[in-house]
Amino acid sequence: MNDSSWGAPPSAGYSPDYWGPPDQRAASAGPAYDVHDARQTRPMPVVPDVPETGRDAEDRDDRTRGAARWSGSPVREEMPQEPMPIPPPSAASEPPQPSQPPQKKRAGRDLRAAIGVGVGLGAVIIASLFIVKAVFVAVIAAAVVVGLWELTSRLKERKGINAPLVPLAVGGAWMVVAGYARGAEGAWVATAFTALAVLVWRMTEAPDGYLKDVTAGLFATFYVPFLATFVAMMLTADDGPQRVFTFLLLTVVSDTGAYAIGWRFGKHKLAPRISPGKTREGLFGAMAFGMVAGALCMPLLIDGGTWWQGLLMGLAIAASATLGDLGESMIKRDLGIKDMGTLLPGHGGIMDRLDSLLPTAPVAWLLFVLFVGTG
Repeated sequence: MNDSSWGAPPSAGYSPDYWGPPDQRAASAGPAYDVHDARQTRPMPVVPDVPETGRDAEDRDDRTRGAARWSGSPVREEMPQEPMPIPPPSAASEPPQPSQPPQKKRAGRDLRAAIGVGVGLGAVIIASLFIVKAVFVAVIAAAVVVGLWELTSRLKERKGINAPLVPLAVGGAWMVVAGYARGAEGAWVATAFTALAVLVWRMTEAPDGYLKDVTAGLFATFYVPFLATFVAMMLTADDGPQRVFTFLLLTVVSDTGAYAIGWRFGKHKLAPRISPGKTREGLFGAMAFGMVAGALCMPLLIDGGTWWQGLLMGLAIAASATLGDLGESMIKRDLGIKDMGTLLPGHGGIMDRLDSLLPTAPVAWLLFVLFVGTG
């Protein structure tokens, strides 16, 4: 094959270095830059031949491809380089943060004040209970009057309901005394006349809101003084002080068990829409504590009582006390308040202490009558 087969002859104005077979063109190709530029190029050092390893061979191929790519250009162009991304600071590069100590559970109330007030109230109740029964009846009546005042005040403040306090207070105290003096019959009669007094008293005012006011008054009549009359009726038995003391002790113990177990182990909410702080574990704690206390108190304090009756008594009181607490929590949520009052530091108001006692009183009275009679 002759040279003319590769293209135009040299006479066509083309350099002869660009014609001929590829192997001859590579050999005859001259430098692609000016001689002046060539003089300023630093000569490459002579490197002795050494055996190439696999990695050296790869580097040589890369250099060859790079030289072939840039050959023929008088000035080497730099490839645009993207800015190196700045890596985000890692956890290892950040200075160590001081570890936060685990948060301890809080009781939510002033425990010192609560314990002090509780001990003081307990001393007054026990002293009046075992010294003179009539004094204890007066204590019950006073608690009823204060509780009615707290309840009606909150209803008026939060809902605009004017439940008549005067007939409620007078009739409530009378109901407690009647229950102690005449038993269940006297309590029912006093309750009926108190409800009638509420209806009549409200008639002296404008008719607007009459229905809601008397409805609230009747509710207060049954919620506070009527349930409290069962405590007075327990007191009429020969061992009445022991019965009342057992009823109070089991209620307090079950509340304590619910608080202690629920605060320490509580995880599953009992009624989150009503009382978010109460847990199922707390309910089990209330039942366990109440049953143990009942098994000890019934044979020791009650004439004719047995340990198994105490177990049932403690279980029933724990359940009724929890329901009573939830009931008042429902009322306070509807009213948008935390406590019914501020009379007792660390506890709230009188109604905040009667919430579990009031619904438990008829349960305890009934079980005492079933187990050991009226006495």
